[in-house]
Amino acid sequence: MVVGQPDTPISLFLMVNTFETGGSERQFTVLAQNLAPPQFQVHVGCINRRGPLAHNFPDAPEFPLGGSLYRWQSLRARLNLSRHLRRHQVQVAHAFDFYANLTLIPAAKLARVPVIIGSHRQLGDLMTRAQFRAQSAAFRWCDAVVCNSQAAADRLLASGLSPDKIAVIGNALPAEVFTLSPAVLPKLRGVVRVGMVARMNHRYKNHSGFLRIAAEIHKHMPNVEFVLVGDGPLRQELEREAASLGLGASTIFLGDRQDMPGVLASLDVAVNTSNSESLSNVVLEAMAAGLPAVAYEVGGNSELLSPHRGALIAPGNETAFADAVQKLLADSALRHELGRNARRFAQENFSLDKVRQRYVQLYVTLLQKKRPGNSAA
Repeated sequence: MVVGQPDTPISLFLMVNTFETGGSERQFTVLAQNLAPPQFQVHVGCINRRGPLAHNFPDAPEFPLGGSLYRWQSLRARLNLSRHLRRHQVQVAHAFDFYANLTLIPAAKLARVPVIIGSHRQLGDLMTRAQFRAQSAAFRWCDAVVCNSQAAADRLLASGLSPDKIAVIGNALPAEVFTLSPAVLPKLRGVVRVGMVARMNHRYKNHSGFLRIAAEIHKHMPNVEFVLVGDGPLRQELEREAASLGLGASTIFLGDRQDMPGVLASLDVAVNTSNSESLSNVVLEAMAAGLPAVAYEVGGNSELLSPHRGALIAPGNETAFADAVQKLLADSALRHELGRNARRFAQENFSLDKVRQRYVQLYVTLLQKKRPGNSAA
């Protein structure tokens, strides 16, 4: 695809549910901050302006649904959004997550936005059947649906969505995640660290499984510290679980952090015990930091990890998971080799410049198709 330079900026509208620190919200933020004039005039919107990332978009308009996708307030939100799109003469409208999909897609259709794009950034197994059906219906109004992994795309293909509508574009890693930073936790002689980064608000993230794996490792390697990064309503319960497993002195709960490069620099091995992943930002950022990662073979994890970059474990096999982590902890040369391979793979495939260009190609190419005579943008 040849990306032409438009005479005037493309009016692009990006929408997300909230500004929490999940993967979709972080990718929304990276993209919104790195698509700029002269090629794009970026407008953003949300359903609820809550969350730690909201300070990046202090003027983002809200289109609240009132707690339901189907009541009068949600219909009014879509009408208001449709007027907003027309007022800003939006040419490309892109929704980033489930609630944004079901809000922006019909509003953009009503506003006759030329190019409408949805997103499917999970496997679909965390949705109810009704939610998946509703989103699938909305996707049929789209010109394209962006999936951040082939695993997510396969789920849509299985549901009947046309392959011509699917674009697989992985998560973007900004330059700072590749910067080697000082460790925020001092390196201690004879101590190695295993870290898990995940918000403590969903059971499918499987922190409890990580703690059981940690307890198994601790039996054989008492010099290991286990670091949990993230916060949420499950934290107190997880702290009690760690204590009951005899990990109290070996477990560090860091809470939410804004200095992730320094946190990752404090670790020797990264793990992801989640039961559902499309394309894990946590694994990608660990790879960018030069860490080998161990994860369950679910969703898009196999698109990131291999025996040359870490280890993939059959879902639920905690014994094999513990063994793989111990193998890495016991062999510093292996850790460094796999970490170098992981970092190179991340740079070659998920750097911000590469991913941004894929989005630019998608937006411009779809808009070219809608212009009279199919003229160059």
